Amino acid sequence: MSGHSQGPVTIHPVKSKADLTEFVELAFRLNRGDPAWVPPLKGEVYGLLTPGKNPWFEHGKAQFFLARRDGRTVGRISAHIDDLALAQPVEQGMGPGTGNWGLLEAEDAETAAALLVTAEDWLRGQGMHRALGPLSISIWDEPGLLIEGFDTPPTIMMGHNSPLYRGWIEAAGYRPVKQLFNYDVRVDEGFPPLVNRIVAAGEKNARIRIRKVDKRRFDAEAKLIMGLLNDAWSDNWGFVPLTDSEIAYIGKKLKDIVFEDLIRVAEVDGEAVAFMIVLPNVNELLIDMDGSLFPFNWARLLWWLRKPKSRILRVPLMGVAKKLQNSRMASTLAFMMIEFIRRDAVRDYATQRGDIGWVLDDNQGMNAVAAAIEAKVNRVYQIYDKPLG
Repeated sequence: MSGHSQGPVTIHPVKSKADLTEFVELAFRLNRGDPAWVPPLKGEVYGLLTPGKNPWFEHGKAQFFLARRDGRTVGRISAHIDDLALAQPVEQGMGPGTGNWGLLEAEDAETAAALLVTAEDWLRGQGMHRALGPLSISIWDEPGLLIEGFDTPPTIMMGHNSPLYRGWIEAAGYRPVKQLFNYDVRVDEGFPPLVNRIVAAGEKNARIRIRKVDKRRFDAEAKLIMGLLNDAWSDNWGFVPLTDSEIAYIGKKLKDIVFEDLIRVAEVDGEAVAFMIVLPNVNELLIDMDGSLFPFNWARLLWWLRKPKSRILRVPLMGVAKKLQNSRMASTLAFMMIEFIRRDAVRDYATQRGDIGWVLDDNQGMNAVAAAIEAKVNRVYQIYDKPLG
């Protein structure tokens, strides 16, 4: 971060295509010196920010802002409101009157402060009385600010930010409301005996069937899994339901990086009641692509995706139907899915480690599963809020 502050910071809403380009490019300029930052694919970032492309905008609205000083762009932020989040119960973290901000990048503390004030003013103008952030843009994208785990690059779909941002956000009057854990676990040597015993007992249980997804029926499988997800997570802090068009959009985005042997659906008495999605860590490639697939990176990516060798696999999503939660069956199914995928991953993808997250700090079931497989927290993300008086 450079410290040439001369003139005052001015804040401008993103209005034109050129503004939006500056908004996207700034993250690349400010983070280029950080060896743990993984440049996202620019096409993906534009997709996230564009109404008509990202179905989030069917129930949400956003305003993006740029900070300028002496004619240079020195910061950015988004302010947004999600109608589905406003409809959630207050005790679950969202609810009426809660707006959000995210996508914060700033060269210095003064810029960050001016951006946060602008986002809060916009939210206030929309009738909001509480700001919750950072979310980029929805709880399903990149929630939270990284506060621990700066030394290693994040895996696919995880955020990374400057360690300075925490102090700047807290100085603006934000207090932590929730932590999200990411776990790292060694998978190439197998799990502790207790886990193996639970899995072996589950394998003998005739009521349980753990199956791979069928990519030929991809759309139906995606719908089944995301429907389970909406049910499994519905009582979680911060939950906002995924709409049908969001489910279709996520399915389309995941289609190229989904492998049948890395996704499992658990059935009990013939009914699908749990799932686990595991993705190869595309970030291993993206880290040297500088956000672009052209001219040659596209071929590299396609070649890698034919049969990826992925030292780290990421588990972004797993869930068990609400009616089974906190039961012994729930943990049996979780351990079985984890172990079956572990075996295939080690054999077919040369995988050594698993990355599991995000897990809410109060999600006792998942934190207990992580402890049983001897996973260790390697990244912590924090979500903040502030009353807008």
